[in-house]
Amino acid sequence: MDWSKWIRQAHRWLSIIFTATVVANFATMAFGQPPVWVVYSPLPPLFLLLFSGLYMFALPYLGKTRSLQRAG
Repeated sequence: MDWSKWIRQAHRWLSIIFTATVVANFATMAFGQPPVWVVYSPLPPLFLLLFSGLYMFALPYLGKTRSLQRAG
């Protein structure tokens, strides 16, 4: 598996983890004030999603510049 496919697969799994932590956050809010660790639990996967998403967003643009450099 090459680097790009690994990033995409990790991004998919991170989105599942992020969704589960958000659902857990809302579920614990139904019983009152949730613990702090539950409130902040979605943040680590969210930041990892940000970085992997930005990488995948920039990938087509990086590919164009690399192909232009090889042609020139």
